[in-house]
Formats: sequence, structure tokens, C-alpha cells
Amino acid sequence: MINVGDLRPGMTFQYDGNLYVVLEYSHNKTARAAANIKVKMKNMRTGSTTEVTFGNSEKVAKAHIEKRKMQYLYDSGDMLVFMDNETYDQIEIPSDRLQWELNFLKPSDEVEVTSFENEVLGVQLPVNVAFTITETEPAVKGDTATGASKNATIETGFQIKVPLFISEGEKVIVNTEDGKYQGRA
Repeated sequence: MINVGDLRPGMTFQYDGNLYVVLEYSHNKTARAAANIKVKMKNMRTGSTTEVTFGNSEKVAKAHIEKRKMQYLYDSGDMLVFMDNETYDQIEIPSDRLQWELNFLKPSDEVEVTSFENEVLGVQLPVNVAFTITETEPAVKGDTATGASKNATIETGFQIKVPLFISEGEKVIVNTEDGKYQGRA
């Protein structure tokens, strides 16, 4: 057990039977009232974000999250198959739990699979990944008043906005957290 006063962003803990990661933390003390700690936290199983105010003396159970480097092999329809790079063990994760990540997963990509007591929680992608543009709209002449952009499709089928000078077949870097164009690769 750890005191809530010791929580910091990035720490994981168990509370009310759920697993959370701390996003923001603030310690508030007003005049004669007891101090309270406001924690913005994300549920690691559902992805929902909540804010909870704890008393200064409350305790929560620390959760030890295991992270393993794995390689994405293939999509078997309703399951995504990953292989551990050291033991060559394969695990399957339901594809409905990785809807956002699927937009940026290519076969043989290395990712970090997070788990808690043998329960797979999710996949952490590298922040910036290079993709090839497979389809893009033609640039419209004279449409360059203020940082114009056009739609483009990357090799996984995900659509992004790119500057007008980007053409099909070019490699671009995409941020996997927000799905935005970062630059040429």
C-alpha cells in the first residue's frame, strides 16, 4: 500500500477493484481544513478518464505493470496475434480492444505489450512511425493562403491531413497518439 500523497503522474495503482494510471496530481490545502489530493486518472482496462479527490491519509495498492517487447504478426479476423521476441510465445488480443492502435499497426512492427498479473491490458505503439502514402488528393492551384492541407491515406488505410506538396508513394511520419502528420520520413 502507498499513501495517495506519494502518487505522481505515470504511476499505476489499484482502486475500487480497477487498475489506474495517474495523469495529473494536485495537493490542495486550505486554511484549517485537512489537505486533500485531487488525482486525474485513466482506467487501464476501459480507457476512461476520471477525477477523484482523496483524503491526505488514504492509501491505495500499487500495481506493477509488466511491459514486454513483442512483434505484431497478423490479424486473424477478430484477434491480433503478437509474438514475444525472446521466448517466441504468441498471444492473441481481441481486435475490438485495439481499435485505435489498428490504424497504425503493420505486420512485423515492434510494440510494447502491457500486462498486469497475466491479464493483457493493451499495446503501446512508438510515438512517431513512418508510413507510405498510398493515395492522396491532387493539390488545387491557388489553395495555399494559410497552410493548406489535403487528405491522404497511409498504407494501413487510415486517413490523415498532409501538406499540399506530399504525393503518393512518399514516406511520412505520423504521430500515433493523435494521428497527425509530423513530417517527411
